[in-house]
Amino acid sequence: MSKTAFIPSVPAKSEDEFDVSATSRLAGYRRFFGVLKVVRTTDGRVLFPFDGAPELGPYATKLEAVAAAQVYGEHIVASDLARPEL
Repeated sequence: MSKTAFIPSVPAKSEDEFDVSATSRLAGYRRFFGVLKVVRTTDGRVLFPFDGAPELGPYATKLEAVAAAQVYGEHIVASDLARPEL
């Protein structure tokens, strides 16, 4: 028997209630992709990546890939604050 517990969704009230991790990965010669993970810390919900999430790239430099991931993470945080995914 599985021990699955219901964890209620708790919307965040500020940007401080999110954990945003932006890095990059190399995929071939001068092909950098942004790697992003966004977690709402109030309930532990992973907002990004999700099934069917877009790839962030390719970019010519690691710096561009990380910057793109950070900007996309900020967009996800702002969107979840405006309309929480429950």
